[in-house]
Parts: sequence; C-alpha cells; structure tokens
Amino acid sequence: MNDKKTANPAPLGLLGFGMTTVLLNLHNAGIIELSVVIVAMGFALGGFCQIIAGIMEFKAGNTFGATAFTAYGAFWWSLIFIWCNPFGNAAADSASMGWYLLLWGIFTLFMAIGTLKHNRASQVVFFSLALLFFLLSAGDFTEIELIKKIAGYVGIFCGFSAIYSSMGQILNNEFGKKILPLG
Repeated sequence: MNDKKTANPAPLGLLGFGMTTVLLNLHNAGIIELSVVIVAMGFALGGFCQIIAGIMEFKAGNTFGATAFTAYGAFWWSLIFIWCNPFGNAAADSASMGWYLLLWGIFTLFMAIGTLKHNRASQVVFFSLALLFFLLSAGDFTEIELIKKIAGYVGIFCGFSAIYSSMGQILNNEFGKKILPLG
C-alpha cells in the first residue's frame, strides 16, 4: 500500500490558466501587442502545465478537474496552432473564430454550472471565463473592436481570479488555516 500523499494539482492548473489568461487579455484589451511571449506562455504554462494537472486529476478520480484542466490545456495548444498556422492556407477567419469561441463558451457555461457545488472562487473563475468566451465570440462575429476590448478586461479579471484561487489553495494548505478565503 502506498501511504505517500499525492499533491493537489489544481493550484498548478489554475496558475497555468490564470497567468496565461491575464497575459493574453492584456493583448485583447489593447494594452500589449500579441507576441511570442504570449505564445510561449500559452504553450508552456497554459497548455503543458494544465494538461499535466488534468492528468493528475484523472489519477485522483476528479472528473471535473480532469476535464477542465485537460480541455483548457488543449485549448491553449489549439489557439497557438491557429495563430502560428502551420497548415498553410487553412487560415482562420472571423466567422470560424466566432464559432470556435462560442463552442468554448458553451462548454465553459456547463462547467460553470458544475462549480455551483464548489467554492465561490471557482464559481467566479468559471462564470467570468464563460462571459469572456461569449464576448470574444461576439467580437469575432461582429468584428466590433470595442467588444473585444471589453472582453480583454473581463479576461484580465478572470485570469487574476484564477491566480487568486491558486494562491489561496497553496497558502491555505501551507499554513493549515485560511489565509486567503475561497468561499
């Protein structure tokens, strides 16, 4: 029998999601340019680390965490493929990006409903992420830059809420008491 405790993978997944989401949405809000910095963060922390966290959640028997982290890790990798377009003439247009983001919004809304059985911090992350995807989708469908900029600010909030949740779980565990309330 293995008595060794397995670490909680959620803080790693939330940190990967949160930091990458803040960085990308600084771009969406018009604060910074899209650059290799965002692409690299999306590949490493947004994609790779979330997929690792998702696999660890599968091992722990947490279907919600496994689905969320693995799916959103794959989201980051698919988004990088879209940006870098290694497929030549198969470029994304506004309509296809609108549908892509709408489908992620629908998935995220269902995941957000699942968080109604979780803490408030998780609810804030998932409901703000659903709003972000719906706004980004609307921005692509309509090609109205203001919608994308508003989405960027929602995304910055969403990303920081995920970082907060990650840090709350880490600090609360390390100190054995509530340092950052998660609700």
